[in-house]
Amino acid sequence: MSAEPKSVVIPQYSLTDYAKFALAGAIGCGSTHSAMVPIDVVKTRIQLSPEVYRGGMVSSFRQIVSEEGAGALLTGFGPTLLGYSIQGAFKFGGYEVFKKMFIDVLGFENAAAYKNSVYMGSAAIAEFFADIALCPLEATRIRLVSQPNFASGLVGGFGRMLKEEGIGTFYNGFTPILFKQIPYNIAKFWVFERASAIYFGLAGGKEKLSEAANTAINLGSGLTAGLAAAVVSQPADTLLSKVNKTPKAPGQSTLGLLGQLAKQLGFFGSFAGLSTRLVMVGTLTSLQFGIYGSLKTSLHCPPAINLGGGH
Repeated sequence: MSAEPKSVVIPQYSLTDYAKFALAGAIGCGSTHSAMVPIDVVKTRIQLSPEVYRGGMVSSFRQIVSEEGAGALLTGFGPTLLGYSIQGAFKFGGYEVFKKMFIDVLGFENAAAYKNSVYMGSAAIAEFFADIALCPLEATRIRLVSQPNFASGLVGGFGRMLKEEGIGTFYNGFTPILFKQIPYNIAKFWVFERASAIYFGLAGGKEKLSEAANTAINLGSGLTAGLAAAVVSQPADTLLSKVNKTPKAPGQSTLGLLGQLAKQLGFFGSFAGLSTRLVMVGTLTSLQFGIYGSLKTSLHCPPAINLGGGH
């Protein structure tokens, strides 16, 4: 195993540091996803009922408000806030855990040489555990959005689903959520790492910039990452919305239902609502990385490990 170059100082994170990363991730994801609930409601309605909501994002906003009132745009706020706060803690905190683990196991030089694999592997493993925590709350959110009269909120919706359908119903969408979230998270962190390296390089280096300039680059890198991640994960996002609304046929497996829905949707149908999701995901990912970076500074977290160049 190669020795680390003397010029490279690798931070040694404590449990407190990882807790700070998780807290920053929880606040970043929970706050941004909650702020985007109205857009997400419209996006989900377009995905589930494209024959009803035909006029695009703005027209669908107006249609929902005129038919159901402005309050309908906040449907699913509770499960969104709780679910994505928990997911953010696992996603960002877990990414830091697994990235450091890969560096410790491989050695700095090997990790730097294959940094793309380190970034993608760390993001994928972190997201897997984040999705286990998120899935029940995401299933509840989609049920509340797709069936506005199902229950009055998180507790009522979760309780009714558990009582009437059993705990397994919360994980009907686990396979598609993995198909959606793991490619999404890989693209999100990989593109962010590469984009921020380019932007900081063009600006002359992170150490030379003010806190405001660092935040601006984090926001720009996050926007770039969010747009890429939205495109990559859109087909699975559409399937996730459908699978949580569509009951299985007797004896049908989740994969069988996914295949059936994918065939019904077709290529273009799987990208229904993409323009709305580009706005939503691009904005929230930009804000997440901006908030995450600022909170890490405020919480006095140790610096991130810079893997430098590589393949």
